[in-house]
Amino acid sequence: QVQLVESGGGLVQPGGSLRLSCAASGFTLDYYRIGWFRQAPGKEREGVSCISSSDGSTYYADSVKGRFTISRDNTKNTVYLQMNSLKPEDTAVYYCAAKPGLITTLRPSAYNYWGQGTQVTVSS
Repeated sequence: QVQLVESGGGLVQPGGSLRLSCAASGFTLDYYRIGWFRQAPGKEREGVSCISSSDGSTYYADSVKGRFTISRDNTKNTVYLQMNSLKPEDTAVYYCAAKPGLITTLRPSAYNYWGQGTQVTVSS
């Protein structure tokens, strides 16, 4: 059974940092693209970052470039999202998702498997 479990969310002040984790089970990361997405109240789900678990290539939305870093540890079947210099507009529920195949995209509809999400709130 494919399962993705996010953790690491919480409340942080503007300028602070958080590291999200996405633990995968029921499949190995080697042949999947893993993406991080977020959804704020009243807004559509948007792609934040994704990583190829085969060659490690990474992609970021313009809104998070230079502040967020995605990484993976295939030995732990886990993908991370390090978030620095957080802003109030980063407040959202963050989801990780997986898709098989070679195409890398930040389009949510392309992903097959989703976690339950973790809340990130950036506020003073």
